Amino acid sequence: MERIGHLMSRLGAVLRRYGHTFSPSGLTVALIFYCVSMTPSLIPRTWLYQGLLTGLSALGGYAIGALLGWVLRTFGFSTPWSEKVTRVAWWGLAGLTLILVPWFLVLGAHWQSALRTLFGMEQSAPIHYIKLLALALVLALLLLQIGRGLRWCTRKAAAFLGRWIPPHVAKLIAAVAVTAVTVVVVNGGLVNGTLDALNSVYAKVDEATPAGAVQPTNAERSGSPESLASWDTLGNQGRGFVSGGPTVEEITDFVAGGDVIAPAEVREPIRVYAGLDSADAAGSLDTDESLKAAADLVVAELNRTDAWDREILVVTTTTGTGWVDPGMSEALEYMHGGNSAIAAMQYSFLPSWISILSDRETPPAAGKALYEAVYAAWSTKPADSRPFLVAYGISLGSFGAQGAFSGLQDISARTEGALFVGTPSFTPNWRFFTDNRDPGSLEYSPVFEEGRQVRFGTDVNSAANIWDVPGTWETPHVVYIQHASDAVMWWSMDLLWREADWISEPGPDRMEMTWVPIVTFWQVTFDMFVAADVPSGHGHDYRQSYVDGLSALGAPEAWTPAETTRLRELMGPQAHGD
Repeated sequence: MERIGHLMSRLGAVLRRYGHTFSPSGLTVALIFYCVSMTPSLIPRTWLYQGLLTGLSALGGYAIGALLGWVLRTFGFSTPWSEKVTRVAWWGLAGLTLILVPWFLVLGAHWQSALRTLFGMEQSAPIHYIKLLALALVLALLLLQIGRGLRWCTRKAAAFLGRWIPPHVAKLIAAVAVTAVTVVVVNGGLVNGTLDALNSVYAKVDEATPAGAVQPTNAERSGSPESLASWDTLGNQGRGFVSGGPTVEEITDFVAGGDVIAPAEVREPIRVYAGLDSADAAGSLDTDESLKAAADLVVAELNRTDAWDREILVVTTTTGTGWVDPGMSEALEYMHGGNSAIAAMQYSFLPSWISILSDRETPPAAGKALYEAVYAAWSTKPADSRPFLVAYGISLGSFGAQGAFSGLQDISARTEGALFVGTPSFTPNWRFFTDNRDPGSLEYSPVFEEGRQVRFGTDVNSAANIWDVPGTWETPHVVYIQHASDAVMWWSMDLLWREADWISEPGPDRMEMTWVPIVTFWQVTFDMFVAADVPSGHGHDYRQSYVDGLSALGAPEAWTPAETTRLRELMGPQAHGD
């Protein structure tokens, strides 16, 4: 027992010495950031994401507080406290910590429960909040020790250089050198190594075939025996796209329940697609040449399938993996009785979040290459018999699809309708329409030029409010569908230092948020990773909104609101695939 007591005494002394290494101003701001990190944001969070978020937020708060304390001391704005005052301040901070940490843990649980109720999601187990607290503490301390290790290296380097040069110059050179080495190691080793590993993993995924997907036999599909794009070259998402969708029998059953299309007029839908290797099997072309070759192959597939005599043609820019949202495809094909064609091509096999961080040039280049190739072929067809031409994209695909157009005038001149869904906020056209919205309209639900041509659908579970703006809606209609709770849309590096307008706006499917530098950025960043793992009509899941969006662009002549409701009920929810 005496030995155990001695060990406990030594441990207590070590912990006290370690505690004295912390900056009181840093700990104070870290506590504030901890509290704020528990407040709700856009999407309900699991304990894992909340723990990572809280740990990073607390560390950021500590860094800001410690830096502030150092600046005040360096420039003589702080007065040394007496030992008694210092002791009281430390005990006061400890008391606040003991009160605020569990209090905001409980508040966080309450807020997450309310958000899950709003989304119609299952509640988290109470034990999860203890696990997130432990994870946050370990993460914050680990990263802090790494930072202290770099500071130690800087001091040692400065001491070494100080033998030959003035101390202040030695400190500057040492700081620059350690920073440069750290950046090289992180970028050259950690970041590039991670990207290489992810490339390898997702390349393997792209080679696989989705469960249940089989090579189509219908000539109307790419990958079929008659196709110019072989099944093996379509990639994982391409094979899933051309082999999926409703059958002629399923479409016939749907149209038989209404008075829009006669069952005998139902046709096999056309789906054409080019994978990364479909037009460049040797991989010898550069990016621009490869994109052009793939786009030309898609046009050749449209020619082969005689897609030009269909009622509607949707030119789709895919997401990062080459994914085409089944919600759009199925809604289109049911609505038009299969008298439709969808054209798409793959430009990457990496998930959109990786493409957003590592390559923002290829998606708009791909969108431009595909749309311009299809438009050039479409323009040569007789105006009274060619299909209704629509430009479409969701998520990174929306960013890419809009890369084909310089602005609204260009969209109006070269489309008969445009549907952009869950558009990232860095998309130039979306940014222009949103920033130049009419006075009084909100960022999450803007009105541009009184809705003359561009309209935004934002209702939960539908996009019905695209018709709510009074006045004439001129053609071609440009429709944006977006949710107030979609973190994929609202994520931006600017959130680190600037409050966006949408933060303080009342949204139909999110709780009130408070912007705090760094913390809000991390909240929305982690929300982005789970934005699609929510019920349809929230976050980044737009499946049930496609019926309204497509009907606003070019529904069959006899289409009615009752048909919209019937089709929406048939569609049901389905998870995002990218």
